[in-house]
Amino acid sequence: MSTWILVWFILALLSTFALLAFLIGLARQGLLLGRTAKRAQDELQPIVSQISSEGQRAASTASNLKPPARKNRS
Repeated sequence: MSTWILVWFILALLSTFALLAFLIGLARQGLLLGRTAKRAQDELQPIVSQISSEGQRAASTASNLKPPARKNRS
């Protein structure tokens, strides 16, 4: 086996291991991001529901308002 083939084989192995390590780290970060997003959604859901109900109540109150009567200045 020539020296160059051995060098290329070692480089290929090192590159493969580095790529696998990168992909494993990327998958781990993806799982962590997914769990964090789920937790944030669970914690924010009551606040979002309250804001939504308050917005509906404000819209209902606003729809019942009548514009002020205009005074004629003749």
